[in-house]
Amino acid sequence: MPQMIQGLATVIYRVTDLDRAKAWYARAFQQAPYFDQPFYVGFSIGGYELGLDPDPSGGKTGPGGSVAFWRVPTITDAVRHFMACGATLVAPAQEVGEGIKVATVSDPFGNLIGLIENPHFALP
Repeated sequence: MPQMIQGLATVIYRVTDLDRAKAWYARAFQQAPYFDQPFYVGFSIGGYELGLDPDPSGGKTGPGGSVAFWRVPTITDAVRHFMACGATLVAPAQEVGEGIKVATVSDPFGNLIGLIENPHFALP
């Protein structure tokens, strides 16, 4: 059985103005996004993903408004594992396009833990 957690994959920042945030991050990180949709913008930074999420239902912006997503081989198994360890389900597993699946759980202390199954991800 593969390791449950394969490493850090993605950090998502909640933003209120996606176009302004996209321009700022492109300038700050000196590259254009590789994924650019009205519901999500993704940058590949040194083999890791920096994501911008404009959906206000996903959480607040600013301090405490980001979620680190850990790579997992199978999202359903990972959610089940974390729940068995005492985590609380925040956002159930869902496909977000191109076979990529995400879920968010909360540890017993209120910290958010993102889980991502991405069949396209490979470290450089």
